[in-house]
Amino acid sequence: MHITLIAGARPNFMKIASLVHAIKAAKNAGKDIHYSLVHTGQHYDKNMSDTFFEELNIPMPDANLGCGGGSQAEQTANIMVAFEKYLLEYPTDLVLVVGDVTSTMACSIVAKKLNTKVCHVEAGIRSWDLSMPEEINRMVTDSLADYMFTTSEIANKNLLMAGATLVNSPSPMTNCPLPTLQEEQYAFQRISQRVWYVGNVMIDTLLANRSRFRRPAVFDELQLTDGQYIMMTMHRPANVDEEAHLKALMEQIITNVHGLPIIFPIHPRTAKIFYNLWGDEATLRQLFPNLHIVEPMGYLEFNYMVERAKAVVTDSGGITEETTVMGVPCITLRDNTERPETCTVGTNELIGTDPAAVKPALDILFAGEWKKGAIPALWDGHTAERIVDILLTL
Repeated sequence: MHITLIAGARPNFMKIASLVHAIKAAKNAGKDIHYSLVHTGQHYDKNMSDTFFEELNIPMPDANLGCGGGSQAEQTANIMVAFEKYLLEYPTDLVLVVGDVTSTMACSIVAKKLNTKVCHVEAGIRSWDLSMPEEINRMVTDSLADYMFTTSEIANKNLLMAGATLVNSPSPMTNCPLPTLQEEQYAFQRISQRVWYVGNVMIDTLLANRSRFRRPAVFDELQLTDGQYIMMTMHRPANVDEEAHLKALMEQIITNVHGLPIIFPIHPRTAKIFYNLWGDEATLRQLFPNLHIVEPMGYLEFNYMVERAKAVVTDSGGITEETTVMGVPCITLRDNTERPETCTVGTNELIGTDPAAVKPALDILFAGEWKKGAIPALWDGHTAERIVDILLTL
C-alpha cells in the first residue's frame, strides 16, 4: 500500500508527524506500506523550515507544490491544478488528508476526480459556523472521504447524523416514502463502516515530544516563573480585523491579569493590525508594560511556555486540545468551537468575542476556581498506530 500524505499548513505537519512515525514502524515490522509527503505550500512560515522538521523528527516533503498566497478561490484552484499534475505523475493507493485547511479540501476533490481513495484524519468536527472557511473545508472533505478517522464521540455522531440525514430526506420531486426502521439501521451501519473513532493525532505528537520541550530565551530574559504568566494567541478575523474591537479585547485582558506578564507570540496578520492601532513597540511598552510581544515560536518552545503558564488566552482550536492534555486553564475568545470536548471534558471555556466576557473569566481564574478538567478518551498517544493498523486491513 502506498499512501500520499498531504499537508498545507503548520498544524497539518504536527498531525502528519505521528502518522509518518507509525507508517515507518509498520514498514520496519515487515508490513507492505509506504508513503510520500506532499507539502502544498499553502502557508509560508519561516518556522516551517529545516529546523521545524528536525523538531518533529519528520523528513522534508517529497514535493512542495508552492501554492501560497492569493484569495481563498485562487489558492484552492492553484492547489488543485498543481496536485492534479502531481497525482497523475505519481499515482497512489490512498490520499490521506488531515485537519481542515484549504489544502485538505482541494486535494480531496482532485483525488476523487482521479478515482483515488481519500482518507480524512480528524473527520467529523463541526463548529456549525459557515462563515468560517474551515467549516466548509471540513464538510466538503467529509462528504468525499472513503475512510474517516475521528477524535471524539461527538465527531462520530456528527458523521452518523450526516449519513442519516441523506437517507431520511425524500426528494421533493417525487413521492418517495420515508425509509423503514430497518433501512435506517442499515444506513447507520453502512456509514459507520467508513468511520473509526481512534483519538487525536495532534496529541500523539504532543505526548511524543513533551519531554523534549525547550525553554525559549524569552523565559529567562523576562525572568518568568512557572504559573506566573499568561500565554496568548489571537489571529481570527472576528477578533483582530476590527480595530475598535481588538482594542477593547486587549484592554480587558491586560487590565484583568493582576499585573502578570502576558506573552504574545504574534501572528504576522495580527501584527500588522496591532501596530497600525498602537504604533511601534516602544509605544506599546509604555502603554502596556506587562504585555510582551514576541516572534512566533517553534513547536517545542511554544509548548514549553504553554505547559508552565497560569493560563492561555486564545482563539485557536488546536491549542485548546493541547491545554486540555497538559491541564492548563484555557480561555477561548470564540462564539463556537469545533472541539466541544475540550470544554465538556477538558480545561477550556468558550467565552465568546465580547470584551465584557473577559473580566468574569479571569476573575474565576484568579480566584482559583477554574475547573480541573480531564483528558478525553483515546487521547493517549497511540492514535496514529490505530489508524495505520486499520488502513492495513482495508
